[in-house]
Amino acid sequence: MYELVEKGEVFNVHEMVIKAPEIAHSIKAGQFVIVMGSEYSERIPITVSDWSADTGTITIYVLEVGISTLELAWMRVGDSLYAVTGPLGNPSEIKNFGTVVLGGGCYGIGAIYPIAKACKEAGNKVITVIEARYSSMFYHEKELHAVSDQVLYATSDGSRGKKGKVEDIITEMLENGVKIDQAFFIGCTQMLERCSEATRPYAIPTKVALNSIMLDGTGMCGACRMSVGGETKFACVDGPEFDGHKVDWKELNQRKSAYTEQETVVYQFYSNKQRTS
Repeated sequence: MYELVEKGEVFNVHEMVIKAPEIAHSIKAGQFVIVMGSEYSERIPITVSDWSADTGTITIYVLEVGISTLELAWMRVGDSLYAVTGPLGNPSEIKNFGTVVLGGGCYGIGAIYPIAKACKEAGNKVITVIEARYSSMFYHEKELHAVSDQVLYATSDGSRGKKGKVEDIITEMLENGVKIDQAFFIGCTQMLERCSEATRPYAIPTKVALNSIMLDGTGMCGACRMSVGGETKFACVDGPEFDGHKVDWKELNQRKSAYTEQETVVYQFYSNKQRTS
């Protein structure tokens, strides 16, 4: 069993530190795990944000958006997850690129950290850009500052940093002549698409971590298939990172939204049930 040893929350993003020694000893930046809160839970792919081989723990950030993530949000320290499978996917390709820009939003603020850390250790200049609706929704800031040469903020309401989103800061940087040699982005699909479009005119190599619907995580089921550069790819075994300039974003958004209505109804039902029980 995988014990929950620490838990925190910033709005609807939940930090979970889980006892998983085998994963903690072998995982690399950019890889993910598939978690199940209970035996009958949905299998949820989540990028690992941090780990410690000494304590045998991994840290993930869970965005509460559906019934299965709601189950995880309800868990308390001392509870155990039914399953944590990993590490899965390919590690990020890390080398000395030069100047690397990393963008994170929502759960991606935590998930981008290990890539930023690895890029810094490889000798890169690291610029991390994070976005949120309000300034109070930022988290993991101390850790990001420790591995970045610069951390820039974007908020929808303008309460901290630039009023706007990650791509607005990147566009401004590029227009001011800042040279970017590599970009990495983790967040919602809309953010990934917008950021990829911002770097496209400048031909900046851009990697995006895709969060498509996934079941087994081994390439057997085909649920996470998508089109990249006109070819069918599987997020679990070919990714999770892909060239953001080659992703068929329209197809990906259509596949991801296929069950949105059902997911919303179920989430609202169980969320209200929990509050009234």
